[in-house]
Amino acid sequence: MIDRIENEIETLKVQLINHSLYKMMKSQEDLQVFMEHHVYAVWDFMSLVKKLQVDLTTTTLPWVPSTMPSAGRLINEIVWGEETDINKDGVPMSHFEMYLESMDQVGASTSAMKHFLSTLHASPTIQHHIDSAELPSYIKEFLKFTFEVIESNKTHVVAAVFTFGREDLIPDMFIEMIKNINNDSDLDLSHLIYYLERHIEVDAGEHGPMALKMIQELCGDDQVKWEEALVASKTALNHRIALWDGIADLILKPITK
Repeated sequence: MIDRIENEIETLKVQLINHSLYKMMKSQEDLQVFMEHHVYAVWDFMSLVKKLQVDLTTTTLPWVPSTMPSAGRLINEIVWGEETDINKDGVPMSHFEMYLESMDQVGASTSAMKHFLSTLHASPTIQHHIDSAELPSYIKEFLKFTFEVIESNKTHVVAAVFTFGREDLIPDMFIEMIKNINNDSDLDLSHLIYYLERHIEVDAGEHGPMALKMIQELCGDDQVKWEEALVASKTALNHRIALWDGIADLILKPITK
């Protein structure tokens, strides 16, 4: 069934990998626009990861053994790498924090993202917080879908979005990004390049294959679960395309700050 999902989402993946956005990042300003909007996808990714950890391991007290130790081991390894990796300077931090470091280095503003996080717990629900945030509609829809998936409490659907909408996709996307970022200027992109290359190395070499094993275990022989996984994967990719389209439009038609 994994082969079927991969075949059915191939067109969407190709559309993303060949998206015009990557070739648009020719100046520091272009890169700033991209990062100031993409950062929300970097952030919400960790909620998918942590939801899987909650569902597949014991995170409450008193502790009892997990009912799915193989999947639990996989997600714990993924969490370890995503939440407490080592940055370019050898300092432990999450990939999200590495991305914020990269934004600082290229002069992209982190203030909107930090305000979004600092006011998060003042909202009654995450969906309300997203709705009330001053964000473009394509970012809101991207985030709302992520948390709708999380709130569905269907672990196999969360795993599908994580696997086919993120982990399985990220290496190819980031390879295209590195190819097209203009690093001929004096602009120091060392933190961003490290972040991108780290994701390519970890996701393609370790996390991606681990995630495929996890979804195989979660869906098993249940055809309904596989169908739900397929639908969610397609929806996740379509939201990513909409996000890329929106950012591309901003780069083509800069807004007045």
